[in-house]
Amino acid sequence: MKVKITVNGEVLNKHIPNDMMLLDFLRKYGIYSVKRGCDTSNCGLCTVWVEGSPVLSCSYPAARADGKIVTTLEGVQEEAQAFARFLVDEGAEQCGYCSPGLIMTVLAMGRELDHPTDEEVRQYLSGNLCRCTGYAGQMRAIRAWLDAREEKEVQACAM
Repeated sequence: MKVKITVNGEVLNKHIPNDMMLLDFLRKYGIYSVKRGCDTSNCGLCTVWVEGSPVLSCSYPAARADGKIVTTLEGVQEEAQAFARFLVDEGAEQCGYCSPGLIMTVLAMGRELDHPTDEEVRQYLSGNLCRCTGYAGQMRAIRAWLDAREEKEVQACAM
């Protein structure tokens, strides 16, 4: 089957097997930030955005992305690097394997939720597993990032 998928601004017209998952499609065409973890939609390592919403690419058929815009970590590098600094500052970065999926989910949450509580953050991130941390550092980093964004918004409104 032939698909046309826009990945990080680049249009890919490709012939694919009918049963190809989006994760495999992305990795085949050089998008290596998308990680394979569980293949059961339980770990969040493979999180990408389709039309701006986070999806687990290991269980999302590539054919379903036909005609759609897919964004990966490579497509939001500047924003991802800004959040990653908060992870590093809070000591929440260990092996880094889960980071791309976590970052994609956090950035999506930041776009979707206004001033989320810690409980809302935990609920939004419930599908992202990290085997190295106890999540405390990640939660501190997320809260610091959200607070910094709020502060920036307040300063922008005051001008």
